[in-house]
Amino acid sequence: MPTLVNYSGDENLCHGGSIFSTLMDTSLLLSLGSHVDVYYPPLKRSRVTAPFVFNGDMFRKTKQVSIDVLPDECFFEIFRRLPSGQERSACASVSKRWLMLLSSISKDEVCSNESAQSIIEVVSDKIDESSKLNKQSEFASKDNETIIEEKTEDIECDGYLTRSLEGKKATDIRLASIAVGTGSRGGLGKLIIRGSNSTRGVTNIGLSAVARGCPSLRALSLWNVPSIGDEGLIEIAKGCNKLEKLDLCQCPISDKSLFAIANNCPNLSQITIESCPMIGNEGLQAIGKCCLNLQSIAIKDCPLVGDQGLTSLLSSASYTLKRVRLQALDITDISLAVVGHYGRAIDDLVLTGLQKVSEKGFWVMGNAQGLQKLKVFTITSCRGVTDLALEAVGKGCPNLKQLCLRKCSFLSDNGMAAFAKTVASLENLQLEECNRITQSGVLSALSNIRSQLKVLSVVKCMGIRDMVSDFVSLSPCKSLRSLTIRDCPGFGSASLAMVGRLCPQLQHIDLSGLSGVTDAGFYPLLENSETGLVKVNLNGCIGITDAAVSTMVRLHGTTLQLLSLDGCKNVTDAGLFAIAVNCSVLQDLDVSKCTVTDRGVAALSCAKELQLQILSLSGCSQVSDESVPYLNNMGQNLVGLNLQHCNAMSCSKIDQLVGNLWRCDILA
Repeated sequence: MPTLVNYSGDENLCHGGSIFSTLMDTSLLLSLGSHVDVYYPPLKRSRVTAPFVFNGDMFRKTKQVSIDVLPDECFFEIFRRLPSGQERSACASVSKRWLMLLSSISKDEVCSNESAQSIIEVVSDKIDESSKLNKQSEFASKDNETIIEEKTEDIECDGYLTRSLEGKKATDIRLASIAVGTGSRGGLGKLIIRGSNSTRGVTNIGLSAVARGCPSLRALSLWNVPSIGDEGLIEIAKGCNKLEKLDLCQCPISDKSLFAIANNCPNLSQITIESCPMIGNEGLQAIGKCCLNLQSIAIKDCPLVGDQGLTSLLSSASYTLKRVRLQALDITDISLAVVGHYGRAIDDLVLTGLQKVSEKGFWVMGNAQGLQKLKVFTITSCRGVTDLALEAVGKGCPNLKQLCLRKCSFLSDNGMAAFAKTVASLENLQLEECNRITQSGVLSALSNIRSQLKVLSVVKCMGIRDMVSDFVSLSPCKSLRSLTIRDCPGFGSASLAMVGRLCPQLQHIDLSGLSGVTDAGFYPLLENSETGLVKVNLNGCIGITDAAVSTMVRLHGTTLQLLSLDGCKNVTDAGLFAIAVNCSVLQDLDVSKCTVTDRGVAALSCAKELQLQILSLSGCSQVSDESVPYLNNMGQNLVGLNLQHCNAMSCSKIDQLVGNLWRCDILA
């Protein structure tokens, strides 16, 4: 510092003026005033960094050359000349801009000529450089979106590709990458979108990209996609003429979309519309008139759909329509009359929550004699289902194989008996929450449909009471193979004994939730079974004891494959001893919340013929660590083991089991 203060020379001191000859040069470093003296120490010099080029004693800045300076029109012309999907996918990986440009090119606009290869060579030199620059700027966000179809479901289904996007993964960028990437892999055949990203969800832009890039699309499913509109679906209709299946749920689209689908997709065979409040009669009329291959329709909770649209659709597709599902619609008896008259090809019919349809509608539908091919009929929460209506259905549907009645509160035993006498070929009868049907109605169905009935299911029918009926007047039902009586608190031992005597060919039994059933009622069913029980479910039957279990396995141990005793607290180790001795083909055993101990588990482990694959001991509080060696011995065959809520077993022993039985799925 003293040297600097006492210095008197001027060879290192510049007085006034600028050290550069032009103002352009001064702007490259510091803007120096014309009357400022700057001291330059001998060992200090200004830092010069790229992109500066030294030319003599002058510096000049050069602009970086980048392909991104080209306008979109040039890129469009370049991209559409790429000869194959591999090159297009490589270019789409560079940036979102390139991806969206590629997704805007339709198949008709792609050209293939000899000059394409030269363009490839020019573009490919720039891809690596541009990729490095863009990856840092565009793909650095935390929830980065994959450009070329990463993390999307890739399934080969019936010869074409399937893509599924759900929740946050459903964005326009992913749809664009799907549209570009699947072109070289055989084409996209099925697209499923469930939900949408809350900030960057699927819009018309994404659907338009699919429409341009996936002309082979045959099935489209859109559930809860609020950001799309008619514009996107219209583009799909124009670009995807091979569309066969359309599933729309909670989408804000109108009849305009259905007009476009009807006019551009003649191969449409299946359409499902649910909770689309803007779709009305006009769209359904267009579908019926233009889609001559329509085989299945399902319409639910669409307030603008009425008799006019539905009757037009049904009458237009009377020779092709096979499956019809109508739920929560504002339709009347007129629609059901049209179903009965024009449903010549219908074999599966589902009617749910049709509150304005009366007894007359069902009666006319049955007597119209048009449902000759109907095989499966499901009715839920329809007030018009009465005794008279059900009898008419039985007469008008001679080929009916399966009937399911749920929450039909006006149906009684008289209607059940009349239907049983008229129906000719019923094989499966399901009754759920039909509270006016009693034991008499169930026994009448068993006795009168005796030649064909194979499956009977009665669930939550509170009108059933345990009473003794005239067994002599009832004919046995030797065709019944499966019996389900579940959660009917009035069904007891007397009713079960009578059913057991009427049905000697039972193989599958489900009596879960019947707390009134005891050993005394179960014995007749076991003793009258001629073919041998295969599957038995007694969950929640607290009246069943070891005696009934022992009798069952003694009589049916050579055929029994599944036995579920969940909640049968009166079943103890004695029942397990009998199972171990008598069961040779049992594969699935559930003794959850039974009074079993380590001794019972040991008996199962020592059984020579028993080869269990699934064992559930959930809630067995007396099963302890002593059972671990026995469970290890059973590990060769076990594929499923439930030890939840076995509080007497330590975590270390359970971990040991998990390590030893690595092939077994253990719940603990």
